[in-house]
Amino acid sequence: MFRSFVLAALPGFFCLSCQSTASTAANSPATANRLPTPAAALFETRWVVRQLGSQHVTVPAGGQEPYLLLRRAGAAEGQGSCNRFRSSAFTDSTSTLTFTPLLSTRMACPAIATEQSFTQALAATHSYRISGDTLRLYAAPTPTATPLARLEAVYLR
Repeated sequence: MFRSFVLAALPGFFCLSCQSTASTAANSPATANRLPTPAAALFETRWVVRQLGSQHVTVPAGGQEPYLLLRRAGAAEGQGSCNRFRSSAFTDSTSTLTFTPLLSTRMACPAIATEQSFTQALAATHSYRISGDTLRLYAAPTPTATPLARLEAVYLR
């Protein structure tokens, strides 16, 4: 009889222990605050444009999401709203970043103003800062309060 009781109660104990652990971990803000988000890598990361100056970037229906991809070998490539581009990127410290003039296709599209703002921001870039999954590009040689562009790391699976 004792054996039957133990066998009947055992699944209940497992359910209670699983529920208690999951509930505690999910509701604990201290756990979330203790785990720092590592900074994304500057190179070999797809950086999607989220803001240019003070304007948030929205992708029109059927449009392309603007992005930047920096390669370790010094190449930069990406997509404006309409056109693909290539350039060389130079970084000689932990915050300096400059681009050579961009080579780009020249197709027209409804979001050409966003693309022009993005390419102008890249041309004016002299420094950057990465915080978590956010890359900010700055015109000043050292990062200042107002970025030219804010980009977000997107991880492809």
